[in-house]
Amino acid sequence: MPLANPNYVFRALADPTRRAIFEQLTRQGEQTVHALTRYARVSQPAVSKHLAQLKRAKLVRHRHAGRETHYRAQPDALTPMVDWLDHYGAFWRDRFDRLESLLERMNS
Repeated sequence: MPLANPNYVFRALADPTRRAIFEQLTRQGEQTVHALTRYARVSQPAVSKHLAQLKRAKLVRHRHAGRETHYRAQPDALTPMVDWLDHYGAFWRDRFDRLESLLERMNS
């Protein structure tokens, strides 16, 4: 599966309702749109719009079973976000190490 576009991932997870839906799917496993609507306490059309954004970011997949659509989380799609955080985590660790060295030299 190709990596998700990092912009789509960040944009999708910026919304608290979409984050909650993604977290619910991650914790509880596959669920129907109806179950997610009950959980999110917003209208079914609103949940469907949120799921469309999550699908665009490749954070969820769906399958049809009869009249129901079932969704499941795709946590591997978080890879672009994890990579971004790793990059900037290393950047800031380096900066803090330099600051610590400078402060030690100033105190000597």
